[in-house]
Amino acid sequence: MIPEIGHFALILALSLAVCQGVVPLIGAQRNDAAMMSVARTAAYGQFLFVAISFGCLIWAFVHDDFSVLYVANHSQLSLPTMYKVSAVWSAHEGSLLMWILLLAGWTMAVARFNSGMPQVLVARVIGILGLLAVGFLLFALLTSNPFERLIPAAMDGADLNPLLQDPGLAIHPPLLYVGYVGFSVAFAFAIAAMISGDLDQNWARWTRPWTVVAWLFLTLGIALGSWWAYYELGWGGWWFWDAVENASFMPWLIGTALLHSLAVTERRGLFKSWTLLLSISAFSLSLLGTFLVRSGIIVSVHAFATDPTRGYFILAFLGIVVIGALALYAWRAPALDSAVGFSPLSRETFLLLNNVLLVVATTLVLMGTLAPLIVEMINGSKISIGPPWFEVAFLVPTIPLVLLLGLGMHTAWRKQSKDPLIRLVRLPAIGAVIIGIVLPLMFYGRTSVLLIVGCAAAVWIVATSLIQPLRSWRRKAGATAITRSALGMSIAHLGMGLFVIGVTIVSAFGVESDRAMRPGETLEVAGLEFELREVREVEGPNYTAIEGVVEIRREGDFIATVRPQKRQYRVQKNWMTEAGIHPSWNKDLFVALGDQLGEGAWSVRIQYKPMIRFIWLGALVMALGGLISVTDRRYRKAQQ
Repeated sequence: MIPEIGHFALILALSLAVCQGVVPLIGAQRNDAAMMSVARTAAYGQFLFVAISFGCLIWAFVHDDFSVLYVANHSQLSLPTMYKVSAVWSAHEGSLLMWILLLAGWTMAVARFNSGMPQVLVARVIGILGLLAVGFLLFALLTSNPFERLIPAAMDGADLNPLLQDPGLAIHPPLLYVGYVGFSVAFAFAIAAMISGDLDQNWARWTRPWTVVAWLFLTLGIALGSWWAYYELGWGGWWFWDAVENASFMPWLIGTALLHSLAVTERRGLFKSWTLLLSISAFSLSLLGTFLVRSGIIVSVHAFATDPTRGYFILAFLGIVVIGALALYAWRAPALDSAVGFSPLSRETFLLLNNVLLVVATTLVLMGTLAPLIVEMINGSKISIGPPWFEVAFLVPTIPLVLLLGLGMHTAWRKQSKDPLIRLVRLPAIGAVIIGIVLPLMFYGRTSVLLIVGCAAAVWIVATSLIQPLRSWRRKAGATAITRSALGMSIAHLGMGLFVIGVTIVSAFGVESDRAMRPGETLEVAGLEFELREVREVEGPNYTAIEGVVEIRREGDFIATVRPQKRQYRVQKNWMTEAGIHPSWNKDLFVALGDQLGEGAWSVRIQYKPMIRFIWLGALVMALGGLISVTDRRYRKAQQ
C-alpha cells in the first residue's frame, strides 16, 4: 500500500495547492487577514504531503518494489543502494516529483522567512507559487504518475541507465533543480509586485536574497554537470553546447543579469522594467529547459526520452505563464517610467551595459539552440549548429562584458569622476596586458591575439576583484569594513576570472591523441610518456569491466598510474567508458580506453588538459561569493 499512500498524498497536496493559490490571493485583494493567513498553513501542508509522496517513492526503490512501473523501468536488484535512491530522480516521473518537492520547499521557506514583509505581499507571493504548484501537480497526476502499477509485477528491474550510475549524477540534478525552481520565487515576487503596483526598493531588497540562493545552486549544478560529462563520457570535454546544457545555461545568464538589475533597483529604485522582465525571463527559460528535456524533441545524453504529448502540457503551461506575466507587465508598464538620474560614467551605466550584453549572449544561445528545431518544423530539413558557431557567437558579447566588469565594480553610483577611476585601475590594466602577453610565452611557448585577450581579461578580472577586499583588510582602525554583499560580489567576480583563465589555457594548449596501442607500447603526448602496461578484466557490484593499466612518466621518471575502464552492465549490456584521470592543480592527464581493434590492439584516447580544474574552481568560487553575499546583515534582518 505504500505506493497508494504516495499517490494519495499527491492528490491531497494538489487540493492544498489549489487552496494556497486561490484563498490568499482573494484575501490580499480584499485585505482580509484571515484569508491571507491561510497561505502559510497551506504551504506547510502542501510540503508535508509532497514530502510523504517523495518518501514513498524512495521506499519503493530501496525495497525493490517492481510492482511499480517506474521502479521496474529504472532499478534492479543488484543496484547499489546509493543508486537506488538517485534512481528516484533519474527519469521523467521521479524528477518531476522532485521538482514539485523543491517548489513546495521554496514556498515553505518563503512562508517561514518573511519578517518585515507586508502580509499582503507574502500572501500574493505564496498564492502565485501555489498556482505554479497546481500546474506541476496536475502534470504529474494526469500524465506522469510515478506510482503507476505494473501487473503482474516484474521479477527484476530493467536497471538504471549506466550513464547515471555515478556519484556526480546522484547530486547534479537536485542542485540544478534547486536553482531552476528557485527562480520561481523571483517570478512570484515580480508578479505580486505588479499586481499591487508597489515596485519600490523594499521589494527589490526582499527579492534579492532568494534570487542569489537560486543562482548559486544553479551555478553549482551546471559546474557539477560539466565535471560529470568530462570524466564520464570519455570525450574529455567540459562543455559541448548540447541543447540541454544550453537549457540550463540560459537561465543562469539571465539570472546573473537579474542579480545586477536587482542591485540597482534596491539601491536607486531604477531599472524596474529590467528587473521585472528578467524575473519573468529567468523562470520562463527554466520552464523552457524543462520542455526541451521532457518533450522528446531533442536527442541528448541529458534528455529524458518521453512521450512528446507530455511536452505539449509543459508548452501550454509555459505559454500561460509567459503570456499572463507579459500581459500583467504591459498593464503596469506606464507606471514604471523613472528619471535616468545617473551620468554616463557611473555604476548604473556599467550595470545597464552588463544587462544588455548578458541578454544578447542569452539570445544568441537561444537562437543556436532552437534554430535546428524551428527549421525542421517548418520544412522538414535538418541543420546542425555545433560548438564552433556557439564559441564564436558567444565571444561577441563576452569579450566586452569581461573587460567592462573590472571597471563597473569600482565606479560610484550616480556619477563617477574620471581621474580617480583611472588611478585606481591603471596598474591592474597595465599588469593584465603585460601578463597576458608574457604568460603564454613563458609557460607554453606560443601565443596569439585571442590568447592574449583571454589571458589579459582573466588577469584583469582577478586583479580588479581583489582591490576592495585588500583595501578593507588593510584599512585603518575605525574605518568602515567592506560589507558582506560587496565582499561576495568581489569573490564571485574573482571566480569568473579563474574560470576565464581555465577556459583560455585549456582551449589553447590542450593536446589530444587517439591511437591504437598494444600492451607494452608507449605513446608520447605533450612531453609525457604513456605506457599501456596491461589490459585485464575486473568485476564490479553490477558490472564487468575491461581495465587498462597505463603508467605515465616524464623523461623516465614515474608520475602516476591511471586505470581507464570499459564497463558492461549486467542487465542493460551497455558498454560505458570510465576515464582514468591523474589530476593536479595545473593540469589533468586524461586516458580513455576505446574499442578492441584486433591483434591485441586497443583504441586509446590520451589528453593533456592544462589548467582545466580552474574552470570548476572558478564556478565554486562564484557560488561562494553568492553565499557570502546572501549573508549580508540587511538580508538577515529582513528574513528573520
